[in-house]
Amino acid sequence: MIKNDIFLVLEQKGNFSRTKAVLLVETILKSMKEALLRGEKIEIRGFGSFRVVPKKSGYGRDIRRNKQIPIAGGKRVKFKPGQDFKVKIKKLSVE
Repeated sequence: MIKNDIFLVLEQKGNFSRTKAVLLVETILKSMKEALLRGEKIEIRGFGSFRVVPKKSGYGRDIRRNKQIPIAGGKRVKFKPGQDFKVKIKKLSVE
């Protein structure tokens, strides 16, 4: 699913005009990005949570030259699915 698909769902199921659907999705995503950049945790009940976590530095391997390459640490966004969502995903993988 891409952003355009979300616009279409809002238009069809939510009775929003295209411009309102675009504005709604863009506003939500922008506020989520800003919250993560401030280091805040985003929790959506029944879906999951997003948070920024540190990423360790380490070493990779250049297979052409057979050398180790340092890989800088940093930060990344981590998603943890909510309990209900996790159960539904497990049921999909079993079937």
